[in-house]
Amino acid sequence: MKKVGKPVFFVVVLLIVMITTLSFVGIHRQYGDITTTYIKGAGDVRWGIDIRGGVDVTFSPPEGYDASTEDMSKAQAIIETRLINLNITDYEIYPDMEQDRIIVRFPWKSGEENFDPVRAIEELGETAMLTFREGAEVDANGQPAGVTAENIILTGADVERAEYVYGQYTEGAPSHFVSLVFKDSGKQAFADATERLQGSQISIWMDEEIISAPTVNAHIIDGQAVIEGQFTAASAAELARKIQGGALPFKLTTENYSTISPSLGEGAKNAMVLAGFIAYIVVCAYMIWQYRLPGAVAAIGLAGQVGLTIAAITGFFGFVPSFTLTLPGIAGIILSIGFGVDANVITAERIKEEIRIGKTIDGAILSGFNRAFTAIFDGNITVIIVSIILMGAFGPPNSLFARLLKPVFFMFGPTTAGTIYSFGYTLLMGVLANFVMGIFACRMMQRSICRFRPFRKTWLFGGEK
Repeated sequence: MKKVGKPVFFVVVLLIVMITTLSFVGIHRQYGDITTTYIKGAGDVRWGIDIRGGVDVTFSPPEGYDASTEDMSKAQAIIETRLINLNITDYEIYPDMEQDRIIVRFPWKSGEENFDPVRAIEELGETAMLTFREGAEVDANGQPAGVTAENIILTGADVERAEYVYGQYTEGAPSHFVSLVFKDSGKQAFADATERLQGSQISIWMDEEIISAPTVNAHIIDGQAVIEGQFTAASAAELARKIQGGALPFKLTTENYSTISPSLGEGAKNAMVLAGFIAYIVVCAYMIWQYRLPGAVAAIGLAGQVGLTIAAITGFFGFVPSFTLTLPGIAGIILSIGFGVDANVITAERIKEEIRIGKTIDGAILSGFNRAFTAIFDGNITVIIVSIILMGAFGPPNSLFARLLKPVFFMFGPTTAGTIYSFGYTLLMGVLANFVMGIFACRMMQRSICRFRPFRKTWLFGGEK
């Protein structure tokens, strides 16, 4: 087996220090009031509502109403619009089409001490009012004003269908647009309005928010129209969904909800972070006292494991998106450190055994890691499987693991318990980081550091002085 050179130890330690430091502090540039983030750090972590405070609510149609998939999609569009109207943009919403439920999570409004979550829930569940109005006059607060406030042409109840289309509607290149079809109840009113308002605007409102204000280009008498503009596929599809959602035929009822105050969540987060830090220090001290040099190397590896886990949460790596961290998610990080300690304990004990039966230091390290690998691999793979099951059972319905496990959980419907999903995610990332640090990095550091003469003493590896 090829020997590992002396510089390898310092290279690995330097990489661990860099990754861990960057994962916590990130790289930012401040120019006036504008902050540019190049690498996200721990300060950029998106905290769950159980930490920063917020609301977890489940909506459903009234008892006895069998909502279609289209109805649920409409309801989702309305809830999203109303959350934005409440200045709440950092929300999570998961439709459960099989059980006619919509699970919504949103934080307390930033800087708002008197935010009423019950009232916010009531506003989200009320039936939306979609209106087509003459002109596009608004007041200082963005509300309809003047002729726009006085002249409602149609309502959402008059819309039969609104859908996104990509194609060639007029001469020229294909484009993205929204196709509208009105019911008989609205055809004549729309025909009269388009005849009278050619060259002017007809604005479309969701509750008291203007969502589009196209210009009338022709007199439309057949109840079929299109909305053109500088659309992308996403923006055209979103507008179509909002217009279609304006005809929601039922009021959403609150199935259950829970709230947590920001002060309580912040206190719990600080307590768990402090507990994790103390646990790390105590564990490292015990490892060094019990296993000497392998224990010191393990402490470095554990720091790297924490750094990689935090990096996987913040979006440090471009191929891994940022993640919402909850209190159980912090617990998952701490638990994964425990598995990292377990891996290092197994390896250190194996090295000690090899030293005591008379093997050289190089042979003991190589044999110790090889003998420990099977046990470490089996234990970590088991945890990975459990983590995947948790993420599949309690994650968003469109997530990778939820789709993979749908044949198993299809009869139960998605639960989207975000706190449990966060626990599974951090535990999974922590265990994968343990493979990198506890098995690969620690192995390289051990084999490298034993090349230095002061460290070529068997008692440093568990032997007798």
